[in-house]
Amino acid sequence: MTIETATRNIVFRALKAYELVWTKIEYIKESDSITFKIETENKQKLLLRIHGGRCSREEILSELEWLRHLSQTADLIVPEGLPDSSGSYILETRSEAGSEAQPLNYVTLMRWVEGEHSEGNLLDEQLYAVGVMLAGIHEAGKQFVPSGEFTRPVWGADSFRKEWDKLEKHHELMVPEAWWKLYQAAAVKIPGELNAMAPDPGNYGLIHGDLHGGNVVFAAGKPRAIDFGRCGYGFYLYDLAAALLELSPEQRRSLIGGYSSVRALEPDYERKLECFFIMIMIGNYSHHISNPDELPSLREEQTYALAYLREYLADSRFLFDRIQPIEIN
Repeated sequence: MTIETATRNIVFRALKAYELVWTKIEYIKESDSITFKIETENKQKLLLRIHGGRCSREEILSELEWLRHLSQTADLIVPEGLPDSSGSYILETRSEAGSEAQPLNYVTLMRWVEGEHSEGNLLDEQLYAVGVMLAGIHEAGKQFVPSGEFTRPVWGADSFRKEWDKLEKHHELMVPEAWWKLYQAAAVKIPGELNAMAPDPGNYGLIHGDLHGGNVVFAAGKPRAIDFGRCGYGFYLYDLAAALLELSPEQRRSLIGGYSSVRALEPDYERKLECFFIMIMIGNYSHHISNPDELPSLREEQTYALAYLREYLADSRFLFDRIQPIEIN
């Protein structure tokens, strides 16, 4: 049985369990989970996810618990989990019915969040609105009372160490050995800076974990966050850094302006934000380096990535300045 056939069988069994009469099944992508857009006979649009092995059943249910809070309490439009015909919010199925030899898959069904990804550069007002939305997500944590079974990942020094270990094993696929020393120096510096940060309710809590441009859609000009698969505990600046990574210096100012209109930033936020910026950049490379299709773009990015690393190691501010790329020989 091919992977495609096995996945298709899981989707059909899941739709039967949810008692849905579908009219269209559209594959979206495969990352930490395999996702599909489902359209039903009564014009519903839904998101079906087949989860990989990264998250446990408890972690998936905790994600849905957090999303329910954001939707019902914080008045945010986010994906929400839907129960199957038995009232369960998570379906367990194997890729081959009745075969204990096949891995157990967890499947969830969620309401589809309407909206479009922005084409081209975002306007200043859109970036400002994304900052406001992100601050609203962080503020919502103050009212959230998790259940006793609630468990989500922690994004900090330990998670970075795991990401670094993977990147270190495959780094020669991405960057010339002569330049790898910049990455090594950053990997030594980042944990020390993280350990010096004291978490408190004002700077640390539940975060989205992966709020890049691909995880924001716009409807009627307003941003909506999607794909909370990496939500967990971390510093709020970690979330903010993820949103800034792909933006120009001017765009970063607009997004931060929106964020700070809701939540005041600590006086020394810029240096800390740059630490998270580099941490997330390295984490992204770790995630993608095992995909051969991603390697050409990863190599192309190194002229700028190495320039950011050089500025970070020199304790120079770089978030709001245009950085000159490094010539790699």
